Amino acid sequence: MKDVVALVTGASRGVGRGIALSLLAEGATVHVTGRSRSDAEASLGGKRAGSLEGLALEAAALPGRLVVHHCDHSNDAETERVAEEIRAANSLDILVNNAWPGYENMVEDGDFTWPRPFWEQPVWRWDAMIGTALRAAFMMSRAVAPTMISTQRGLIVNISFWAAQFYDGNAIYGMAKAAADKMAADFAHELRPHKVAAVALYPGLVRTEAVMQNAEYFDLSNSESPRFIGHVIAGLWRDPALMSKSGRVLVAAELAREYDIADVDGYRPVPLSPADFVKS
Repeated sequence: MKDVVALVTGASRGVGRGIALSLLAEGATVHVTGRSRSDAEASLGGKRAGSLEGLALEAAALPGRLVVHHCDHSNDAETERVAEEIRAANSLDILVNNAWPGYENMVEDGDFTWPRPFWEQPVWRWDAMIGTALRAAFMMSRAVAPTMISTQRGLIVNISFWAAQFYDGNAIYGMAKAAADKMAADFAHELRPHKVAAVALYPGLVRTEAVMQNAEYFDLSNSESPRFIGHVIAGLWRDPALMSKSGRVLVAAELAREYDIADVDGYRPVPLSPADFVKS
């Protein structure tokens, strides 16, 4: 993928960091955004471990080229600034809308607030998932779509999840992911004449920093590394039938089977299905 240019939002840690590292390992030029410049800054700000500086150190040994953009996507002007810097280079093939502050502070004052009913949910969670993450996906896509249209090729990936379709313990989470799926479907409809694809992509349970910090609440037996979905995105980009998948909800583990992709440890995750969420 040495001629491919990608942008991954929210890549200082978690799924975004894993996607960026996977695309760099495949030789792509990867622009990334993140709020935390250094681990020390993240610690002072009360955020989880992971930073743009740490990502750059890890990326140094990989064949791709990393371009770092410090950006807080709760500020539209910062999102637009990153898009303008990429437009100036007049090249972008893949956008991964991953910025997601919705998993922060899952435990507040010793209480795991994530599964509370909607009337007991902290309002900050709505602002993080809808006001920041969902809005950032729209604003960044809106800003870079003309660049893709001008080259008549491109792929927009909204990182989503089964919570869009089935209850998964948090009502706000379900609303945010359902909107991400619909966004991808409608983007695909409008972009199809320009040969640009848009999809919603579902990971399984990913061993992110937040998940591992709360590992006692999760069954990790069929979990995925943060890098797994990045290699799946690379496979999707190379798929000659990409446009036939545009507008659809895709499951990373299912695509991995189609493309014969294993996780970094050799494990082949079993795709989740509706049966995993619909309880009798």
